[in-house]
Amino acid sequence: MQGKFDRGPVDFKSHIVAREGEVMAIATKNVVSVPLTKSILGAVETMTKCGFRRLPVTDAGTGKLRGIVTSGDIINFMGGGDKARLIEVKHGGNFLAAVNESVRTIMTQQPETVPETAKVDEAVEIILTKKIGGIPVTNAEGVLAGIITERDVMRALVSEKCDLSVEDVMSTGLRVTSPETPICMVTKEMTSHRFRRLPVVAEDVLFGIITTTDVMKYLGTGEIFRRLVTGDMAEVMGLPVRTLISGNQLMTTSPEKTVHDVARQMLDHGVGALPVIEDSRLIGLVTEFDLVKAFARK
Repeated sequence: MQGKFDRGPVDFKSHIVAREGEVMAIATKNVVSVPLTKSILGAVETMTKCGFRRLPVTDAGTGKLRGIVTSGDIINFMGGGDKARLIEVKHGGNFLAAVNESVRTIMTQQPETVPETAKVDEAVEIILTKKIGGIPVTNAEGVLAGIITERDVMRALVSEKCDLSVEDVMSTGLRVTSPETPICMVTKEMTSHRFRRLPVVAEDVLFGIITTTDVMKYLGTGEIFRRLVTGDMAEVMGLPVRTLISGNQLMTTSPEKTVHDVARQMLDHGVGALPVIEDSRLIGLVTEFDLVKAFARK
């Protein structure tokens, strides 16, 4: 979906300004994690309850990091990609049996990590080059010590001098979906393109945003079970995506806003992206990743 004008990407320099202080100064400590034996359903319930998009998986005894399960892994499992074979092949389409499998069957193994002695700029470089939203922090023995996310970095960098506007950093040429698109089609689109969110548009009007977290909550809140009659995932994943979109007022921004203003808006409201509206039309999307790149690569 093209914007009103042809806006090319901003040519950021590759250098990240070195910052004093170790990554643990801004990382989240006392991280919630789950053991390898935790069920998929149990892990999703934990993520939903705590409002997490990612959950480290550790050895119950040693605390060593063994993997990480993300909202992307969950939608992949629910029908978006290859992890859905656990339902379709191993359990013959029986979703109720599959969600009780161990979380180790769908987690991302050997995730990107940083040592607790790493500098902030090292973590930022991984976030920007690998395009991942959060990185576990481990000690010398591989024990989970914390986790650093795009939001943590954005909070730390929001005071940096930056003269860019939303128009300079936003993503354009967006892929969108419609309110009537089946949930299963949306999960496949998000998984294949590694999207965390898709704008939902009806007749050129922004209807809402669907995120991997919204789909994950479908399972984590138990709503999916209330709609499940036969036990076949097709009946609940074939519902229109509007089923999952919150009725809360959708926050948006405009292209002329400064990156500082929009960063503070996102931090204050705990959202990971804002649609950019101009003349009542969706012209782009600005995300935490876009803002981290704007603040870090000046």
